[in-house]
Amino acid sequence: MDRKRNTRLGNRYLVFLIFLTSFFCCKEVPEPVIQQELDVIEEPEPILEFGYKLEDFIVKRDTIRSGDSFGEILDRNHVGYPKIFNVAEKAKDTFDIRRLQVGKPYTLLCSKDSLEVAKCFIYQPNLEEYVVIDFQDSIRAYTSRKPITYIEKTATGVINNNISETLDKQGLSSKLAYKMADEIYAWTIDFRRLQKGDRFKVIYEDKYIDDTIYAGVHKIKAAFFEHNTEPFYAFEFTTDSLKNIVDYFNEDAKNLRRAFLKAPLKFSRISSRYNLKRRIAVYGFKVRPHKGTDFAAPIGTPIMATANGTVIKSERRGGNGNYVKIRHNATYETQYLHMKKRKSKVGDFVKQGDVIGWVGMTGNTGGPHVCYRFWKNGKQVDPFKQKLPEAKQISDSLKLEYLNFIQPIKNQLDDIPFLETDILNDTLEENLNETTQENNNIISTNK
Repeated sequence: MDRKRNTRLGNRYLVFLIFLTSFFCCKEVPEPVIQQELDVIEEPEPILEFGYKLEDFIVKRDTIRSGDSFGEILDRNHVGYPKIFNVAEKAKDTFDIRRLQVGKPYTLLCSKDSLEVAKCFIYQPNLEEYVVIDFQDSIRAYTSRKPITYIEKTATGVINNNISETLDKQGLSSKLAYKMADEIYAWTIDFRRLQKGDRFKVIYEDKYIDDTIYAGVHKIKAAFFEHNTEPFYAFEFTTDSLKNIVDYFNEDAKNLRRAFLKAPLKFSRISSRYNLKRRIAVYGFKVRPHKGTDFAAPIGTPIMATANGTVIKSERRGGNGNYVKIRHNATYETQYLHMKKRKSKVGDFVKQGDVIGWVGMTGNTGGPHVCYRFWKNGKQVDPFKQKLPEAKQISDSLKLEYLNFIQPIKNQLDDIPFLETDILNDTLEENLNETTQENNNIISTNK
């Protein structure tokens, strides 16, 4: 009985084991979850220019060509003349479409379809400004500017021959030399007589358009020039914020310039001086006084105001042709004759160096030049024989402000180390030449 009972128990246990085995074998075991990091695809930022998303349009770029007009450009890009006329009429208060200049770039934003119909016309008269004429839905026109960035930089050098050569060796703009020579130190240092070993340091700003287009040197903030071992500091300072008058002063707040420029043109030659006893062959050698100084230059050369002042005449009259006359104060007036075109009008306040017109041949003239006339107490005089006044000094009320303003800039300037490599390279070159010559002499002697 016990054997039978044990046999039955064993059989039951065996059946139970078979059941458990079949249960677990048949049940699906979940696979382990493998966590994967999915790459996040970032959408590229849209390309923006002139305030538009370029990806929304077919973009066409070109330049104004000879014979091009606003109407012809739009007509070539599937805009009908009734709409062209309507666009031109509504845009004329913002921009005169007749002023398109040959060689200037323009951009067309066209529909993104097979017709490629122009929707927007953008004209760039210069690197900074652009004119938008948008006629997608309603018509609107406006002028805007590209973003401008100014980056502060420093430069230093030692003169071996001239300052332009020194800057060129370092890959720096020659405009730095012009600004130092003509805008800052014109009355204190003669840059035609620089000495070998003269040295300079300068803090300046470079100008960039859209962060990528280099637009040259914007301004010099401060400079130090050592000429014949004598130091000359210069710091830019605004003396009149309302009229935006900026001058350069030294460390003692003394103005570095004179009240008047030496000439109304940057690059010119004197073709005829002030001469009250002048005789001309064409007039039978009769005395015909010349009360001006003629500066010869190509037609279109910019004419500058030689000092700050107010325009009191701007007209075309007789032998003077187009001319501008400026009153600088109760004592001095200047006059600029034979202009091709006048830029300034009566009542304008102009600053020293502002362009007031362009060289021409209007009136009685035998060639392109500007006749520069200088008036003192109502009488025409020779400007080169006058003891010209210095420019306006800083007022006592501004002097303390100026000295506090320049102190950190002067410290920055003083901390810039001089670049001595030019002199070192010259010394090495001289030594090398001497060594070469000695070797040549030895070879010649051995022969």
